[in-house]
Amino acid sequence: MNGIVLLSDSILLNAYHQAIQLKLDREFIELLMAEINRRNIHVQT
Repeated sequence: MNGIVLLSDSILLNAYHQAIQLKLDREFIELLMAEINRRNIHVQT
């Protein structure tokens, strides 16, 4: 099981926004976005 699935929706979204703000690795941001999309969460950019 991927540990990212254990995150709550709000923590996942917070991690995604912080990763963008901090300009973290693109692959990490894409991993977060894939999980967001899997959960059908709408993200405002």
